[in-house]
Amino acid sequence: MAEFDAISKDLIQTYPQDFARFALAQDDVEVLEVLDTEQPTVETHRLDSLMRVRLNGTEVLVHNEFQTTDSTSLAMALRMAGYIGRLLEQYGLPVHSHVIYLRPAAGRHDRGAYVQDHLGYRVVIQYKVIRLSTLAGQALLDSDYTGLLPFAPLMQPPAGQTAAQWLRQCVQRAEAVPMATATKANFLTDLAIMSGLVYDYQTIQRIIPEDIMYESSVIQHFAERGLEQGLEQGREQGLEQGRERMLREAIQEVLELRFGVEQTRRLVDRIAAVDGVEPLRGLHRAAVQAADVAAFRSALESSTA
Repeated sequence: MAEFDAISKDLIQTYPQDFARFALAQDDVEVLEVLDTEQPTVETHRLDSLMRVRLNGTEVLVHNEFQTTDSTSLAMALRMAGYIGRLLEQYGLPVHSHVIYLRPAAGRHDRGAYVQDHLGYRVVIQYKVIRLSTLAGQALLDSDYTGLLPFAPLMQPPAGQTAAQWLRQCVQRAEAVPMATATKANFLTDLAIMSGLVYDYQTIQRIIPEDIMYESSVIQHFAERGLEQGLEQGREQGLEQGRERMLREAIQEVLELRFGVEQTRRLVDRIAAVDGVEPLRGLHRAAVQAADVAAFRSALESSTA
């Protein structure tokens, strides 16, 4: 989903050193530059993250792709082979590529290599697979990899700890990081949104204070971005129906971010039944401002009455 990709990319831009050390499993890494992720080809391809680093005295590229699910339109191994080949051609530096799977079920069959063995023509392109659900989360909490803390809830809790206890420990660790108030609110909101990949909204809401979420600019950013994209596409189409469709998508994106996918799924049909740009604008505002799902549902019922 777009929001998880956006948060992952933002964190890696803010804390490149942490992500480079984590992916390479080495501390002797110096990030020299965070590079443009757009690859110039006949069809433009954009990587999730690309850094030029110094590793053991040698300049190399560190490339990370974040996945919430298995790649469906194109096999992950084939995608990675394309990325790595273009990076070698463009930069002429050794490439250290990683696929970081965020959801527990994702990437189970990714072998970390593209292999062609056909009529004596053998091609092998390898990359590393990192499945967060298989990693010990306590090791991350005990490290100084601040930028990866929002990903900690996706990792394995210590033995004997419940999921809720583990999430609470992750939040407490993130709260202890020295940051300005506004930055801390955004950081905890990032953690809350990433947690939504494995935790239900009610559990997250009990552990992360709601007022922190309201202080964050992250939720508002996604809400405004979804609305602006929807209206722009609607204008380009020149159709009232196009504007309505994009507004519905913006409403659903806000609801998923705030209340979780499962809660939102139950409301999709009723949102689809709302006609008119102005009623949908009102519902978009309600999605951003509602204290809980019940409050939004009340606004939704009023709009369809």
